[in-house]
Amino acid sequence: MSRHLGPEKLEVGPIGFGAMSFANPYGQSGYDAALAARQIVDRALELGVTLFDTAEGYGDSEVLLGQAVAGRRDQVVLATKFGIVESPFAGGPARMDGTRAYIRTAVERSLRRLGTDHIDLYYQHRVDPDTPIEETVGAMAELVAEGKVRYLGLSEAAPDTLRRAAAVHPITALQTEWSLWTRHIEAEILPVARELGISVVPYSPLGRGALTGTITSRADLAENDHRLGMPWYSEENIDRNLRTVETVRRVAAGHRATPGQVALAWLLAQGPDVVPIPGTRRLNYFEENSAAAGLTLTAGELAELDAITVDGDREGQDAVGSRNWFDGVTPPLDATAR
Repeated sequence: MSRHLGPEKLEVGPIGFGAMSFANPYGQSGYDAALAARQIVDRALELGVTLFDTAEGYGDSEVLLGQAVAGRRDQVVLATKFGIVESPFAGGPARMDGTRAYIRTAVERSLRRLGTDHIDLYYQHRVDPDTPIEETVGAMAELVAEGKVRYLGLSEAAPDTLRRAAAVHPITALQTEWSLWTRHIEAEILPVARELGISVVPYSPLGRGALTGTITSRADLAENDHRLGMPWYSEENIDRNLRTVETVRRVAAGHRATPGQVALAWLLAQGPDVVPIPGTRRLNYFEENSAAAGLTLTAGELAELDAITVDGDREGQDAVGSRNWFDGVTPPLDATAR
C-alpha cells in the first residue's frame, strides 16, 4: 500500500506524520514531547508510516524526532525544511533566506539536531523573494551531490517557481496546505506539479483541526491558540464553517469512521501522488489518522465532499504581513546579475 514521491519514486507509506505538533503550535499544556515522539515512532513503524516531516523552525522537533528514530534510521524517511529566518507570527513580517550561504549552514544544523548523516527529503520551507529559485535549488543540488541530502522539495511555491526549480534539479515533492477546507492548489498549482512529476505532500490536511470534528466553537481553543486569529475561526465565520463538518460526519457514519479519517481518505482519493502528513501528539489520534489509508470513499461521497466550501482565508493578511508566505515567487535569475 506504499506510495512513491516524485520522478525518482521515493517510497513512503500512504500517510506520513507532521512533527510540527511537537512544537506546541496550538497552546496546549501538560505534555511530554519526548515521550510522545518515541511512542509515535514506535507505533508508526508497526503501522507502515515511514515519512516523518519536521523543520528547523519547529522548536525542538528535529531533536525529538532524531532521538526517537535513533537506532532505526534506515526504517524511516526523514524530511525537514529550511529557510524561514523570522516567522510572520512572531509580531513582524516574515523573513526568508534561500541563499547558498544560509543553506550550507542550515543543513549542518539540521543534520546535527536529527542525529543523522543525511536527510532524505530537504525542502525550502518558504521561497525567498530576493533570491532566484535557480540559485537556491542549485545550492540544494550540491547537497545531493555530497550525499547530505537525497531528494529535494519546495513548500508553498507558485507554478512558475516549480517550473524554474525543476529545470535545475528534479523536485520530488511540493508541500502545501490542502484539505477539504483549503482547495487553492487545484486550479493551477496541482496541474503544473503533475506535469513535472512532482508529488504533493499536504500539510494541515485536517483543516487545522476543524475536520476532526472535535472543535465546536471558538471556546474550544486555548487563549494562546494561533487559530483564534485565523479568518476561518473568526466570530463571523466559525459557526457557518463548522457546519460543513456535518457533511463529513455524515459520510463518516456510513463507514463507521471518524470525520478526520474521511478528510484524509478524500485527499488520498485525489491521486496516488498525494501523501498527507497530519500531525498530532496523541497516540490514539495518530493511530486513527493512519487507519484512514484503508478507507475507500464512493464516487457519490467524493462528490458530496467536493462541494464543501468555507468562508474566510486560512491566514489573515495582517498576521502574515509579507510576500511569499503562500505560493511564493522569486526574481528571475538574470535580475540579480545586473
